[in-house]
Amino acid sequence: MKKYLAEMIGTFVLTFLGCGTAVALSCGTDTASVVGTAVAFGLSVVAMAYTIGGISGCHINPAISLGVFLSGRMSGKDCGMYMLFQVIGAILASLVLYCVTITVAGDPLSSSTLTGANACNFGVTNGLIVEIVLTTLFVLVVLGTTDAKKGAGNFAGLAIGLSLILIHLVGIRFTGTSVNPARSIGPALFQGGQALSELWVFIVGPLVGGALASLVWKVIGSDDKK
Repeated sequence: MKKYLAEMIGTFVLTFLGCGTAVALSCGTDTASVVGTAVAFGLSVVAMAYTIGGISGCHINPAISLGVFLSGRMSGKDCGMYMLFQVIGAILASLVLYCVTITVAGDPLSSSTLTGANACNFGVTNGLIVEIVLTTLFVLVVLGTTDAKKGAGNFAGLAIGLSLILIHLVGIRFTGTSVNPARSIGPALFQGGQALSELWVFIVGPLVGGALASLVWKVIGSDDKK
């Protein structure tokens, strides 16, 4: 149970700090807000990696848990429980964020979203492609850097966090960058509207990307020398 709770706490931190920064900086209104939001998400992952990494591995993302499961590194039961507690953590974080931001909704500096919810800014097809590609690349980094034999060891958390910054710098313009179903589910539930109607994109896209990353890693990370 400790590792499940760790995943819940880690996802809470990622969602609250990452999405909270997006709201506070009115992400998307200028370059500085995009960079700030990207850095916030990346640093949240770095912080949690070195806080709960030794307890649960710090997935804090269903797409990562799926990739790890398909790579044979965890059981189906743990994968399912990780996903459940990740979503719970994101929902709790979004609830707190919503309660905080709803009181300042009239602030002219406030973001158009109260929860940092994702949206397909150029249509669902575009959004789905972006999320699949970016999640594949992100989860591939996770699988590679955390590999027991070929990984980056204690530097894995740093590499993963930095890669998430890059992922956000690319994706924010298109989708607000999810690459994480839990991070999208929580905010969408409280935001409603477009965020809720397009939520399937931010569930399907990242999960497909996580699965593809596991396939790619099996090919390039295999000990087979052929």
